[in-house]
Amino acid sequence: MFHIINIIILLVALFLGLYRFLRGPTLTDRVIAFDALSIMSLALIILLALTFERMLYLDIALVFGLIGFLGTTLFGRYIEKGI
Repeated sequence: MFHIINIIILLVALFLGLYRFLRGPTLTDRVIAFDALSIMSLALIILLALTFERMLYLDIALVFGLIGFLGTTLFGRYIEKGI
């Protein structure tokens, strides 16, 4: 029951973060929302791995975390220097 409640809370937070990502007034707001979405989706994947007892999901979460980190870093670099 604990995992289900946390999954529901994370889904609500994901939808709120998606709203901020789509409606963010500046590029900086969108980059921060992207980073938050990445972290929340990682937490959701890990909770699903624990709920369904599938450890393969943890490998997927690791790869997704690396991609999210690289994406946030590239966007931050773009904002800072304009690549």
